[in-house]
Amino acid sequence: MGSHNKKHHIMDSKGLVVLVIYIIFIKASTGLQRFSEQPRYTEVNPGEDALLTCKVIEKRGVCSWQKDNKPVGIYPKKYEWASSSMGMHAPHPGGDCSLWVRSATLDFDDGIWECQVTASDFTTQDALTSQPVRLVVRVAPQRPRLEQEGIHIPPGHNVTVDSGATTTVKCVSHYGNPPATLRWYLGDQELLPLHPQTNSTEPDNPRTWSAASVVQVPATREKHGETLKCLAFHESYPARAIPVEGRLDVRYAPTIRLMGEPQIDLEEGKDSLVLRCEADANPPASIVWRRAGRSEIASLQESLNLRPISRRDAGLYTCQAQNSVGSSETLSVQIDVKYPPRITTAGPDRHTTAPLFSPAAFECIAEGNPLPTYKWVQKISGYGNNVVDRGSEPRLVINNVTYDYQGEYECRATNYINGQERSVTSEPIQLQVVGAPLVLRTNSENGHTVSVRRGESATISLVVCADPRPRHVAWEWGSLRLEAGAGVGRYRVDDVIQDSREDCYLATLHITDANPADARPYYLVVENERGVDRHAINLRVEGMFAEPLGLSYLLGIVGGVLAAFLILFLLCIHVVRTKKCCFKGRSTYNTKEKDSEKADLKSRVDMTGSGGVPPLDSIYTTPTGFHHHHHHNGLQGSPEAMKVRMAAMILSPPTRV
Repeated sequence: MGSHNKKHHIMDSKGLVVLVIYIIFIKASTGLQRFSEQPRYTEVNPGEDALLTCKVIEKRGVCSWQKDNKPVGIYPKKYEWASSSMGMHAPHPGGDCSLWVRSATLDFDDGIWECQVTASDFTTQDALTSQPVRLVVRVAPQRPRLEQEGIHIPPGHNVTVDSGATTTVKCVSHYGNPPATLRWYLGDQELLPLHPQTNSTEPDNPRTWSAASVVQVPATREKHGETLKCLAFHESYPARAIPVEGRLDVRYAPTIRLMGEPQIDLEEGKDSLVLRCEADANPPASIVWRRAGRSEIASLQESLNLRPISRRDAGLYTCQAQNSVGSSETLSVQIDVKYPPRITTAGPDRHTTAPLFSPAAFECIAEGNPLPTYKWVQKISGYGNNVVDRGSEPRLVINNVTYDYQGEYECRATNYINGQERSVTSEPIQLQVVGAPLVLRTNSENGHTVSVRRGESATISLVVCADPRPRHVAWEWGSLRLEAGAGVGRYRVDDVIQDSREDCYLATLHITDANPADARPYYLVVENERGVDRHAINLRVEGMFAEPLGLSYLLGIVGGVLAAFLILFLLCIHVVRTKKCCFKGRSTYNTKEKDSEKADLKSRVDMTGSGGVPPLDSIYTTPTGFHHHHHHNGLQGSPEAMKVRMAAMILSPPTRV
């Protein structure tokens, strides 16, 4: 009985566990309301709209908002549901309880906001309240200010402290919302504050804040003159930050630093130089500038001005500071003045005459800093480039003068200042070349060649230079010679005309209706009082061998071949018929004569050996009777004619008639 009660108790316990699990399962399957996104800290400028986000999963309750623990109603154009502004008619679709705060103001909207959702039903305790977040309506703080030992320091004024001491400086920013963020800088280096920044509401305006930060600055001579700066950062500032500065005034013996030392080349007459000898001293120190190698003082001012700078200002400069405490070290700076090149000599003469194939030399001297480089150029009229480089040394030597070297020469001196080219060009120097004629050669590897198509007109030209002017100019080819201005047949030679270059002339030969026979070298022969020159130019006629054959020409060839075969065929027939006729004519021979001829032929065949071919002379020997019956045919019956016919019969294949 006891065992039975025990089993019944165990079964009741199991049923209870199952029931609990079932209830939990049902609860889990139905789901409770919960946040998928809660409001976050938000800042907004006055007059702008702010969106407070709040989204709920499995939402079945009613959304509402509180500000500073007070409920907030929904008012058009002030507090609006975000889902309604998107044109959705269903309340809070998808559990979106987000709220628009329109035209935010400090007095009404700045504060702590919460998103709330009522429970799904009376029995389900799933009401929601978000974490409180702040909506900040920004207010730009006042300009920050510095205080030393409780005394206000106007911007840009000194923060005075003795060397080796430590001074405490405070930076304060008033009436900002949220409070400004303060940072300290000494020169370009950020300083850590003595304590974290403190923020407190303003007594007369609790919705705004006062921010304060304190820094301690050890006073050393290295920091004298540096700028102590407090930067106040705030989103409402037009530049995001406003500084307030003070200058450290530390009393100590002078130390100096040199400012304005040139970092680039100084060009004479173009650049100015201002050197400053800044003294780190308190009380103030006096400055003395001196120039090495000179006894007089260059300047007693902090700044040494060289405007504009000239090459006379180049040298070593020193500066030193003194006050009642002592003297500083001496600092020095080397000044180097650059100036563009200037040509002092170019020549030896402005006009030079040189015989053909003789040497010539020019010289150029220029001054400049840095030292200039040189380039000799020759100006040639009538060419695209118009300039030819001839040398890169101060002295130009031409070992073998030709007419190519005739013209104007210029010396160009160049240096570079600050990466920019400075260049000067000399007055032109004229080189005149005299001598025998010289036909200008081509630099082509295949020689000078002119190409034309078959049937076109060809123009062959060469330039010849000569001084004095040529007295005879002619073109020669094969056994022909044509003087300038003459012509014959398809060939014509123009009169010599002046070329674009001085003392150079153009000689031209014209050939009309060029054909393959015109493809050859043509020689230009030129003569003056000093000598003669002769040079060839080749003419190539394109299409000489590669022209396609015409249809009529091909038909003519084919017709000729067919005619030759037809004639050969008829000749063979004629030979065969002629042979039959000859033997028919001898039908009057008696049997003895035929037997005699056969025996005679057999004996001749035997002379050649068994199976051999009889000699032609023996085969073509004509019997007496043959001449007797055919003497009227002339050569047709002669031994020579018979040899031709028999040879044709032997060498040609048999023909059926």
